[in-house]
Amino acid sequence: MSDAVRPRIQTAPSHVDVAVIGAGIIGVCTALELAERGLHVAIFDPAAVCSKTSYGNAGVISPWTCVPQAVPGLWKHLPGWLIRPDGPVSIRPGYLPRFLPWALRFLAAGKADRLDPIGDAMFALSNGSVDGYKQRLAGTGKAHLVRDSLYVHVYRDPVAASLDHLGWQMRQQRQVPVDRIGADDLRMIEPELADEFRAAIIIKRQGRASDPAGIGVALAAKAIARGATHIQSQVTAIRPDTGQGCQIITDSLTYQVGKIVLAAGIWSRQLLADFGFTLPLEAERGYHLLLRDPGIDLNNSIMDADGKYVASSMDAGIRIAGTAEFSGLETAPNYARARRFAKQARQLFPRINCDRPEEWMGVRPSFPDSLPCLGEIPGLTGIIAAFGHSHYGLGMAPGTSIIIADCVTGRRPRVDMAPYHIGRFQ
Repeated sequence: MSDAVRPRIQTAPSHVDVAVIGAGIIGVCTALELAERGLHVAIFDPAAVCSKTSYGNAGVISPWTCVPQAVPGLWKHLPGWLIRPDGPVSIRPGYLPRFLPWALRFLAAGKADRLDPIGDAMFALSNGSVDGYKQRLAGTGKAHLVRDSLYVHVYRDPVAASLDHLGWQMRQQRQVPVDRIGADDLRMIEPELADEFRAAIIIKRQGRASDPAGIGVALAAKAIARGATHIQSQVTAIRPDTGQGCQIITDSLTYQVGKIVLAAGIWSRQLLADFGFTLPLEAERGYHLLLRDPGIDLNNSIMDADGKYVASSMDAGIRIAGTAEFSGLETAPNYARARRFAKQARQLFPRINCDRPEEWMGVRPSFPDSLPCLGEIPGLTGIIAAFGHSHYGLGMAPGTSIIIADCVTGRRPRVDMAPYHIGRFQ
């Protein structure tokens, strides 16, 4: 066996109170919270910290997330979105039969009577996220990675920029600080915007990540300084507590641990399938285009309200991110969806330089009701769910980490756990 394929034999820590499976932003925040509560933590992931899905997001840190993806009337827009090559949603034709059951659940979650309960549950996880990151980054030398920001939703048609629309009403009902501005004020905030954008709705007191992956790396380093361990091995199976603790089976060793936090994103579905769980956890693929030499700088995160994509300045350049593609986990990426962001970037910012584009694709773990699975898993003693945050993971990670740490340590979480219970899909 060559060195390239030889399993890495790693020395197990002498004692692990909690194993966190997944080194994305949810897993890292949770590991840090647990370590700061005095527990011995091991993070399991074959990849480097925040090098997968958590690497490529748009960098928006919102403490105000409360509008589900599915809302009444959304179905009217779907045909138009699907036939557009640059539309915000894409479904590969061969995947449609497998996708249909999830889609029907998704549309059901958008019924009027479900909006407020789901919105409240989303808000409970995201509220306080900006301050949460600032507190966690204190002492790391990386506090600059989270910047105060506006979230600027720009409109070509001023009439469409109405606070009377459902999503904005939901935000206002929860005291989200929003405001509508006209063309002149919009140019003052973002002078690089094209003249065709004539109005905007801004969300205030937001955060913006200048390096989303860098935040995760900094928090992981802080956790390791407090005794945590990162074991870069592939977890192939988990075993619940039968009296001697839980087991983690990897490609190299079997580990005995106290409890397991399952924060493996879309791969959580596979680890739970061994126990008969059939979860509607979909691989929602998102793309971004990074422009390393854009020639301009943006003051805030900007969403094109028509195209549903976001542009934001980061340390590495300007990142344009968005789109939801459903084609399964194993299908090769369609990087044409990322390359189309160059045209959209020029529509937003006429002076932008798109000469050095870098394409990326990541897999968001998405449930049809826009909520993750959190908390103890029935029948699996010692295994706690922390997955399925869709594209809200960056904003929900600090809040999720507190809830999960409470579950691990036997404290009563500060929120009603019923909306996140895995049994809602059974």
